[in-house]
Amino acid sequence: MVNIRPDEISGIIRKQIEQYDKGVRIVNVGTVLQVGDGIARIYGLDKVMAGELVEFEDGTVGIALNLESDNVGAVLMGEGLTTQEGSSVEATGKIAQIPVSDAYLGRVVNALAQPIDGKGQIPASESRLIESPAPGIISRQSVYEPMQTGLIAIDSMIPIGRGQRELIIGDRQTGKTAVAIDTILNQKGQDVVCVYVAIGQKASSVAQVVNTSEERGALGYTIVVAETANPPATLQYLAPYTGAALAEYSMYRKQHTLIIHDDLSKQAQAYRQMSLLLKRPPGREAYPGDVFHSHPRLLERAAKLSPELGGGSMTALPIVETQAGDVSAYIPTNVISITDGQIFLSADLFNAGIRPAINVGISVSRVGSAAQTKAMKQVAGKLKLELAQFAELEAFAQFASDLDRATQNQLARGQRLRELLKQSQSAPLTVEEQIATIYTGVNGYLDVLEIEQVKKFLVQLREYIVTNKPQFGEIVRSTKVFTERAEALLREAIKEHSELFSISGK
Repeated sequence: MVNIRPDEISGIIRKQIEQYDKGVRIVNVGTVLQVGDGIARIYGLDKVMAGELVEFEDGTVGIALNLESDNVGAVLMGEGLTTQEGSSVEATGKIAQIPVSDAYLGRVVNALAQPIDGKGQIPASESRLIESPAPGIISRQSVYEPMQTGLIAIDSMIPIGRGQRELIIGDRQTGKTAVAIDTILNQKGQDVVCVYVAIGQKASSVAQVVNTSEERGALGYTIVVAETANPPATLQYLAPYTGAALAEYSMYRKQHTLIIHDDLSKQAQAYRQMSLLLKRPPGREAYPGDVFHSHPRLLERAAKLSPELGGGSMTALPIVETQAGDVSAYIPTNVISITDGQIFLSADLFNAGIRPAINVGISVSRVGSAAQTKAMKQVAGKLKLELAQFAELEAFAQFASDLDRATQNQLARGQRLRELLKQSQSAPLTVEEQIATIYTGVNGYLDVLEIEQVKKFLVQLREYIVTNKPQFGEIVRSTKVFTERAEALLREAIKEHSELFSISGK
């Protein structure tokens, strides 16, 4: 017979009571009423938050967007082919967030920050909300550092600063993406983290961008967020926010970042699709009333942070596509009103062989010369004025039969200046090369050449300066000023090269 001692039993019971875990887990569960077209209507998720992630029985994740009196409208972040009516849905208690880390550099990811380049998982210990509040007024400082694009037309006349938002706008096939990619290529060695967001693009176009970046050594400091035309509208809508979260991670760690949204017209169309399927009331051009809120929410996150926050920056270059040059359509006007200027690309200029096809007359930067080095300000001041006068004269000269000598000279100068702005794709120029090129044009050194010779002359001049007058580049790079010594060196180089060029020409 076993002798049971009461104090032993009570001791065990007391110990168990002490170790008893009183934690109560409340699970917010609902049932799928209806599913289709990437939308699920759910009954019973009473405590769900707007924008909260919900998980379906088959593992599909969705976002609760419409909180109605008797049901919740959620958009699926996936195909949702195995989600069925009557299956259970659980609220996760988390707002949409993505993992972030430095390991994302050089990788291609989707809108959920999952790798899609076949190079394996990306290690990350931190996460960031896809939608973070934009820095306030006190957290910012004014834009003053240049973000060089490597394109003469932009850096001299429509300068972009670190922390600015500059819209690239134009019809399809006018070279909008080319301008953005050239800017990424030009950040090599500048310690700038670049994020390229492709929304609703063809997969082949995204592959081309990745290949170009890899060939030119730019992929190492670039993250590509790609949601092609195939995935659901939800993911196309989220992609730019994911890109912004990845860029913010670097910005708040005192780094400079550049983000390109290519393009926001397709993101707005994806949002319109989601909203119409959620049965939200349509507004102008069938877009929902809050489409105007989705773009400022995204672009206001671009900033030049104050010194107290480390002085990091995020420069945003959103791209918007117009139809037949109609800038007064709904989405273009909205994005123009949010950004600090726009670079307008014209189909007529593109077809006339002027590439990049930037219409300098109606493009503008609202930061202006604050985002230029002193050296660039010194030489570029005359360029915009001369081009504007040339555009006016050119329109007038079409109707005049005989022009006086001064007008003919001004027209000849303008034609050569326009030629000087032409650049090959994926061939960005350094600041000193741009200064040499502009100086040669505005001071009349190209006036003696035939128009067809201008490009060849300038290419050879830039090579001549690098090999024979390297001090010129060193002065401009180190002082950021176009000094008298630099000007004297440049004049010598132009004179010597002109003699060589005329001899080789003969």
